[in-house]
Amino acid sequence: MKFDFDKIIDRKNTDCFKWDYNKEIFGTENVIPLWVADMDFEVAPVIKEAIKKRAEHGIYGYTFYPESFFFALKNWLLKRFDWEIKTEWILPIPRLESALNIAVQTYTKPNEKILVQTPVYPPFISSVKNNNRKCVVSPLKSVGNRYEMDFEDLEKKLANNIKMMFLCSPQNPTGRVWTEKELRRLGDLCLKNNVILVSDEIHSDFVFRNSRHYPTASLSEELQNITVSMFAPTKTFNLAGLTTSALIIPNTDLREKFQKKLLNLGIKLGNIFGITAFTTAYNFGEEWLTELLVYLENNYRFICEYLAENIPQIIPTEADGTFLLWLDCRNLNLPQEKLVDFMIKGAKLGLMDGSLFGEGGEGFMRMNFGTPRKLIEKALSQLKEAIEKLR
Repeated sequence: MKFDFDKIIDRKNTDCFKWDYNKEIFGTENVIPLWVADMDFEVAPVIKEAIKKRAEHGIYGYTFYPESFFFALKNWLLKRFDWEIKTEWILPIPRLESALNIAVQTYTKPNEKILVQTPVYPPFISSVKNNNRKCVVSPLKSVGNRYEMDFEDLEKKLANNIKMMFLCSPQNPTGRVWTEKELRRLGDLCLKNNVILVSDEIHSDFVFRNSRHYPTASLSEELQNITVSMFAPTKTFNLAGLTTSALIIPNTDLREKFQKKLLNLGIKLGNIFGITAFTTAYNFGEEWLTELLVYLENNYRFICEYLAENIPQIIPTEADGTFLLWLDCRNLNLPQEKLVDFMIKGAKLGLMDGSLFGEGGEGFMRMNFGTPRKLIEKALSQLKEAIEKLR
């Protein structure tokens, strides 16, 4: 491989949320942090060099989003997903977590209903509740060792005065990459019930070899008209600290309402280095990403095989992509609080508490495998040793 994903880089003492915040998150420094969705790989050299070159200019003043920013995203979506979009559909925004909250405030009123599918990325739930809206949950179905949408439940609940739905595609934490058939069926239900669909597709580039991501809005003109799509290179190219993302809103009315809200909140100009990284990643980062995807999928396969052979009590969910693994720990027969405590104090691992992902999260933990294999091997060895002491 051209790029060294096995290289372990010491991230401590860099104000790193993942590595320098262990004490605050887990109560101890002595854990391997595999929780927040932040990879431990050095960025593509082409991105690093572009940021260095920009930094050498020496003046970092107010920065607008140049034409190259919009071109890079348009070209990436066309090349990767065969989706042709227009420049005017794109609204830059620093973080997609902020966009979830702004979408709630823009398209719904207090006490109106918003539907989410759980288990799901926690801000999907908090952005609804914190803005005084009603969170309606449609739990995903576990079929064997794989998650699916519960369309019977969705049909019933979407017809009950739902104003908006959050979709996680690909799905965090289960690793499902929704099929075209699933997305079309969901889209038809939203169209039938006049539901705005907010589709978070930040993990769209993390798809294993036998799967394919379909941008929700790309499937039909009708679905495009009700969908707010969220994209960013921040997960794909490990640029989360540069806080530069984008929304795609083809519907003029929906877009103008969101844009007005952004202006009211004073969200207008961009991050000078974030814009540089964004455009460079989408224009020149594909070779790095191609190798990364192979490495990540091999990590996933390694973990699944290791657990099956050495820790059969913990069952990894069958995933199609992402770098996040949903671990079924219910066979350990530990209440959630004790399960979390066991992972921290027994296995010395900083995983993410499954209960934070809403209904269906009890008995589960989420593991980030976007890290060098040596760290994964060490983490699994610690977990195996800790579980053996439980017997």
